[in-house]
Amino acid sequence: MDSFAATTSGIVGATTLTLLHETARKTVVDAPRIDLLGKRAIAKLLPIGVSPSEDTLYTASMVGDIMSNAAYYGLVSLDSPKNAVRNGTILGLAAGVGAVLLPGPLGLGEGPSNRTVATKLMTIGWYLAGGLAAGLTYKLLKR
Repeated sequence: MDSFAATTSGIVGATTLTLLHETARKTVVDAPRIDLLGKRAIAKLLPIGVSPSEDTLYTASMVGDIMSNAAYYGLVSLDSPKNAVRNGTILGLAAGVGAVLLPGPLGLGEGPSNRTVATKLMTIGWYLAGGLAAGLTYKLLKR
């Protein structure tokens, strides 16, 4: 595994996903609000009585999302570069379905990613786009 290609691919996938989410949340009515899930998750992890500002929670959420998604999408590199797009597709679909199904049981609320059929489809589609971007990037870097 080439760590530069893996890291770069992961960052491209995570950036693609984040740009889609952030652009759509400002312009599309039923857009997923993954930023809210991130803020809720961080708030749950904080000690009782600690309540950072919304801006601080948002920044921490964005940094955490990009870092964790970059590491996740970097997994496209664990197989041959010829399988990178397939791997990105699988990773993206798995993350998207997880983002729709898991927030409710985790106590983060279902609304941000599960409120309408359109919201669910966008959530899955954007994680898929991140996986495809990571897979294509890895394949191109390994040529």
